[in-house]
Amino acid sequence: MPAPNTEAEREEVESRAAEAYRENLDAGVLFVLKSKGSWLHCGYHLTTAIVAPALLSLPLALSLLGWVAGVLFLTVAAAVTFYSYVLLSIVLEYHAKLGRRLLRFRDMAHHIFGRMVQAIYVLEKPDGAMKLYEFISISGAIMAILAQIPSFHSLRHLNLVSLILCLAYSACATTASIYVGHSRNTPQRDYELPGEGQDRVFGIFNAISIIAMTYGNGIIPEIQATVAPPVGRKVLKGLCLCYVVVVSTFFTVAISGYWAFGNQAQGNMLSNFIVDDRALIPKWFLIMTNAFTVLQIFAVSIVRNLEPFDLPVYLQPMNEVLEVFFADPKKAQYSTRNVTPRIAFRSLVVVVSTTIAAMLPFFGDIAAVLGAFCILPLDFVVPAVMYNITFRPPIRGFIFWTNLAIAVVFSALTVAGCIAAVRQVILDAKTYKLFANL
Repeated sequence: MPAPNTEAEREEVESRAAEAYRENLDAGVLFVLKSKGSWLHCGYHLTTAIVAPALLSLPLALSLLGWVAGVLFLTVAAAVTFYSYVLLSIVLEYHAKLGRRLLRFRDMAHHIFGRMVQAIYVLEKPDGAMKLYEFISISGAIMAILAQIPSFHSLRHLNLVSLILCLAYSACATTASIYVGHSRNTPQRDYELPGEGQDRVFGIFNAISIIAMTYGNGIIPEIQATVAPPVGRKVLKGLCLCYVVVVSTFFTVAISGYWAFGNQAQGNMLSNFIVDDRALIPKWFLIMTNAFTVLQIFAVSIVRNLEPFDLPVYLQPMNEVLEVFFADPKKAQYSTRNVTPRIAFRSLVVVVSTTIAAMLPFFGDIAAVLGAFCILPLDFVVPAVMYNITFRPPIRGFIFWTNLAIAVVFSALTVAGCIAAVRQVILDAKTYKLFANL
């Protein structure tokens, strides 16, 4: 079936395809992935899916890579992920025009191939008796309520607030780093790469995994599915909005944090602002920064199931899967038949993930493992491969070889990152303890 040529033909075909597809929708698509959003709403969803408190670990990544390599890879990762997400959007739109609207990653594969809450408490009550797992349980209780938000489209206003919050705490973290860097209490800075020999090499690959994890967004198809047809360039506009925020937050936080603390940068940048139970910046400012971060964590957690150790298990796609199995698309979305299992199973997912988070709050190592095993292949390799399979660009053409180079290079980095991440887990295993109060 040839693709339509004119804009009017494309819009007509896409509208007909959407209408025909809707007649056979399952409950997951019908109730969770509603196609009603504008490009602005798409931008809010994309920003919330990418720009999360994990960006506060970027100074640590730079400390493992150094100035030149760190900023270079941060830039390369931004360019490659933006390019990859555009490729995914093009592939999705192409299939939609042919009458096969792919709304989920598994559809594409089938057709193609509470730590911040604790930080505020410790600032106010340094000798408080509450433990980390208790704060994780509190955040889990809040998440169980927020998990009942019915669909992606329902999140558009919440995700706008999330966008504002990420700008706020990133600006606060950057300002605080500059303040500390110029104050008399400036910690001694050393920009030499930590470790020697193989430890330094594995540290570099761990840093690459951390940066990849930060840029990760494995729900592009689900977000594009929320855009009202005809999709056209709406997703591209949303990506441009998203990456304006990405660049303005990732680079300022990473560079200012590494400049202020050197190779002493910690996995959570905000932890560097407290030394020996003494805040290096005004306490009210640190509490405000943590508060902005906490609030955005809950906003992000609705889009991706980010318990306090920042797992990239996306909650809305999980909700969509639950709706497929337990909801009846022939009944109303808010009928007793559909509401009862929705509340029960969404709450169960949050309870299970909260329990795991409280038992194993070692999110630094886990984030590196997931970044290597999941984010690098899913967001850096798969889009380029899918584009080449779908459109079969000329073998001698620039696009084919660009996509092939991206796939090969980042596949190699995936293997190296996996080895480095697993090695770090093995080395740290002796310090692991269930329900540890880190």
